[in-house]
Amino acid sequence: MDDIIQPKTKKFALRIIKLADYLVQEKRENVMSGQILRCGTSIGANVAEAECGFSEKDFLAKMYIAYKESAETLYWLDLLYESGYITKQQYDSLKFDCDEIKMILASITKTLREKLNK
Repeated sequence: MDDIIQPKTKKFALRIIKLADYLVQEKRENVMSGQILRCGTSIGANVAEAECGFSEKDFLAKMYIAYKESAETLYWLDLLYESGYITKQQYDSLKFDCDEIKMILASITKTLREKLNK
């Protein structure tokens, strides 16, 4: 597995946990905070699960789920920013990290799909 993705997703999950806590404690926001907590931490959980996949197809399936969770996380970040719950600085920083993770996951899944289709 790509040695870059696991630490990046774990670090991102920790940031998302802090964001969700901030949203609940400071902004009294409970709906979107729960959604972003679920999908933002799920990215790394699926990457970790992929590492224990029993086949390359299983690995690919888990990595693709992580990719989809990153897309969902970006959606919730957009909503949080556009509704005024997070600042532009918070948004830009989290979006940058999530976009980077999504691109790495896209590359991993594309490479493995090509390998499996040969």
